[in-house]
Amino acid sequence: MNAPRRALSHVDIRVKDRAAAIAFYDKLLGALGLSATSDGEWTEYSSESDITMRCDWFALIEDAGATPGSTRVAFAASSRDDVDKIAGLLASIGSRSIEGPEFAYGPDYYAVFFEDPEGNKLEVCCIGR
Repeated sequence: MNAPRRALSHVDIRVKDRAAAIAFYDKLLGALGLSATSDGEWTEYSSESDITMRCDWFALIEDAGATPGSTRVAFAASSRDDVDKIAGLLASIGSRSIEGPEFAYGPDYYAVFFEDPEGNKLEVCCIGR
């Protein structure tokens, strides 16, 4: 079997209020270069217009019973400066529990940790020098 080009296919999270989540994630993921499309049930953020391509893909789906868990989703930033820019944006878009930016797991791991408005745990990180 050939190894996939990416180990992770996609991430989708359930949110209670998709419209409110879209307002948050449009700003957050737009700052990371991802664009959104919606089909009525899903809102998808990707780095390519055709999600059948191997690309970054993150989606929101509304679920009235959704509750945030302890799982954290980390988004990759291209540079430490990008992590700093995102960190400066977080409070103004409704992030909660913002920690950092900081060198979290050694000198090559620079990140900001936070929650979306519903309490889903997120991170933006730059790994490497």
